[in-house]
Amino acid sequence: MVTSGRRTVRDLRRGNRAMLLRALYFGGPASRNELSAATGLSPATVSTMTGDLLAENVVVEAGQVDSDGGRPRMLLKVNPAFGYAVGVDVGETQVRVELFDLEMKERARAHYAVRSAKHDPELVARHIVAGVDAVIAESEVPADQVLGVGVGVPGIVEPGPDALVRAKTFGWEAVPLGALLRAGATLPELPIHVDNGAKTMGQAELWFGSGKGTRDAIIVLMGSGVGGTIVTDGAIYRGAGRAAGEVGHLKIVAGGRICRCGARGCLEAYLGAEAILDRAGVVADSAEEEAALARLLAEGSPVVGETVELLGVGLSSLVHLFNPERIVIGGWAGLLLGGRLLAEIRAATAANTHALPFQPDSVVLGRLGPDAVALGAATLVIEPVFGGAALRGSVPTTA
Repeated sequence: MVTSGRRTVRDLRRGNRAMLLRALYFGGPASRNELSAATGLSPATVSTMTGDLLAENVVVEAGQVDSDGGRPRMLLKVNPAFGYAVGVDVGETQVRVELFDLEMKERARAHYAVRSAKHDPELVARHIVAGVDAVIAESEVPADQVLGVGVGVPGIVEPGPDALVRAKTFGWEAVPLGALLRAGATLPELPIHVDNGAKTMGQAELWFGSGKGTRDAIIVLMGSGVGGTIVTDGAIYRGAGRAAGEVGHLKIVAGGRICRCGARGCLEAYLGAEAILDRAGVVADSAEEEAALARLLAEGSPVVGETVELLGVGLSSLVHLFNPERIVIGGWAGLLLGGRLLAEIRAATAANTHALPFQPDSVVLGRLGPDAVALGAATLVIEPVFGGAALRGSVPTTA
């Protein structure tokens, strides 16, 4: 059946609503006149739609400011208590579950240890379900105000009702994480969104951190392994199979070290914390990697200098491929390394890059710290609010 491409009045209203909410959410409190100027909507449309949003308690008044010669202007903002989002970070050593309000302020958290050698899918799902129940109970937030659950995991996530996860580092091959979560959930009606953890971190940095305000950026996560997010024209680029951004598997040494993915010469085989420690001859369990890497940096091991050079080579390849206006380095290992050696990383990148498309100070550190993956996972829940979807009822059950 052929469908019309014409937009209906309902589509226009939904788009206008989303535009207003985005302006308030990312721009902060604003008057109706300022909203009209920011969105291009007529004052009458803004007045009508903000009236509806106020009546629904999606938007609240945020004080007054004096105007030039007229009555004070009332400021509006998105109501942070209208809804809440749960963000989950499924990592190498723990499952981190956090509940955020719409200002993305943390209201409660729960942690569950995971043995690095065993990431049993059913156990991980049980930890997530238990964590969701725990943070809702701790925060005393009404369950019907929780908009959904976002989950960041390693590997490639296939969209669909099962949210199939392929994560070689966990030994997961087509694990139906979405289905496992729905089967075990005590609140089965909650929408569930599952995405790659590097991409959720990237979205968090794009919305709230060092990537904010950019249109074209590369955001690199360095933890036990290496991942990334490609931002083009202000949106995350996913590719035909949703696998774009696998920065850790760029090849930098032909026939080089074996990577955790099974291939040779990957960036991750040299730059993930696990690989850095292995190259230095340091044996450490995943739970001990952070402390071991910090000691290696403090000692000034030659492996650290080699790592900086190899990171510069990898970032140079990304500069030549995508010409980003900013490169953000995040993840616990990236922040450890960059916190001490950012100038050296910039210099190594510049040494391998054509001068014209690259400015060394465009390489920066992420600002959101260890909560970035969970925070970004929570944005998966609220993103449909600003993309034109209704606030409740029409959000997809899985991403």
